[in-house]
Parts: sequence; structure tokens; C-alpha cells
Amino acid sequence: MQLPLQITFRGIPPSAAIESKIRSKSAKLDVLYDRIMGCRVVVEAPHRRHHQGRLYHVRIDLTLPGGELVVNRDPAEHHAYEDAYVAIRDAFDAAARQLEDYARRQRADTKIHEPAAASHGRIAKLFTEEGYGFIATSDGREIYFHRNSVLDDAFSRLAVGGEVRFSEEDGDKGPQASTVRLVGKHHPIA
Repeated sequence: MQLPLQITFRGIPPSAAIESKIRSKSAKLDVLYDRIMGCRVVVEAPHRRHHQGRLYHVRIDLTLPGGELVVNRDPAEHHAYEDAYVAIRDAFDAAARQLEDYARRQRADTKIHEPAAASHGRIAKLFTEEGYGFIATSDGREIYFHRNSVLDDAFSRLAVGGEVRFSEEDGDKGPQASTVRLVGKHHPIA
């Protein structure tokens, strides 16, 4: 970390054992992602009265290049947080998961789905009672589509020979149109 770890205790006296646990957990985060600029941890025991004991609240703020991650472990979520060490463990586990996701995005490991290029075609066959049809493409293929793939609730306005714009994807039984948009006077090509 570029900045020293900041630990704050609210509503409870400072504890060397808790501070040691936080330092150990934050060191593991630093190994997981070595570009952490700063880490602030707040351990709090609100003054509200509970039947079973005090519930600990842990907040971790990580300053990273290009952003900040915040993790809150709220006592209202879990009564196991009567133990400060459980609340700290869960907060740092959540921070590690968020940090891994952040690092993955930084490395661009995350899948980015490219939008499929829209194609043009004409309705070749239409089975209105059954709710499906086929689109004739410019390369001579026929692509299946279902009424649920037709945008703007326009299935009832389709007719054989009508021009459509569609996106193609692989289906269970071959190519199919995932989105079908009627092209016409009131449905220009976008």
C-alpha cells in the first residue's frame, strides 16, 4: 500500500488483537492486488441495545487507481456479528472478492459481448397460429424466429414478403433470429 493502513474504532475501545487481525487481513489484500493506494477500516459497535449482545459493523474503504471499493458488513444482516472477528473476516472476504473482480476488469479478462451485426431479410414463411416464422436472407438461407423475438409487439403486423432487420444467433436446432424488427414506414432502420 502506498499510504499507511488507517484503523478506526467507534463505540469500542481500541484493541491490539483486533488491530493485529485487521493488519494481517489487509496485508493479504495487498498481496492479492499490489496497486492498492490506501485502506481505511472502521470497526464500530453501535450503542443500540440488543437482546443478545452488541453487533459489530465493519467498513473497509480501498482506494485504487481509477476508483474506490467500499465494503460494509452491517450487523442487521447477520447475528454472527456479535463476534468482531467474524464481522472482520466476512468484510475482508467480501473485499477480496470485489478486489479480484476489479483486477479482472483492469486486466480486461472480463468477457465483453459484442453486439451482433444486424442483418436484413424478408419474411419467407409465417405461421401466425403457432407463433413463429422464417426469414429469407440475402445469401439464400432461412432463419427461424419466434413471436417473442419480434420487437415492439409487432408479430401480428408481420406479413410474408415484409422487410425486417434481425440479429442472428445459434439456437438449439441451428441459426435463429434473436431480435426481429419490422422495417417500414413506421419502423425505419435505426
